[in-house]
Amino acid sequence: MRLSVIAVGRMRDDPSAALFERYRKRLRAPLALTEVEVPAGPARARREGERLLAAVPAGAAVAVLDEGGEMLSSEGFARRLASWRDGGRRDCAFLIGGADGHGENVMSKADFRLSLGAMTWPHLLVRAMLAEQLYRAETILADHPYHRAGRKPAFRSGVCR
Repeated sequence: MRLSVIAVGRMRDDPSAALFERYRKRLRAPLALTEVEVPAGPARARREGERLLAAVPAGAAVAVLDEGGEMLSSEGFARRLASWRDGGRRDCAFLIGGADGHGENVMSKADFRLSLGAMTWPHLLVRAMLAEQLYRAETILADHPYHRAGRKPAFRSGVCR
């Protein structure tokens, strides 16, 4: 499955850009980042939404990051991605809005609304957190040891590893 993060704003040299790249490089699935900018003015959220939606690959599952969305465990997130993949979706796009959130034009196109928790996170950090969760989901689905929930630690020479 091809993955896309489509976000309002530019990372430039922000330290979170390096973290995003770290997880993007680890993923086996391709992860594209598309950044859009909209100048301030009336109906900014709607205009941001138009640019976000224009970047979504045809037929992609659309996941909107939204504070009112569903909070999933890492395993639940992996199952959600697997259900889209197994249901024939070749692409999945994650939309990250601007400071004012998403307009109705974006919300009405969402297949899923995802929340990363009740706290407010900087939009640039959200990209890195999402990339890590995408990598974690991939490792969960591959039964890779990166995600160790529910596993007993191995003890060697009295040291937990």
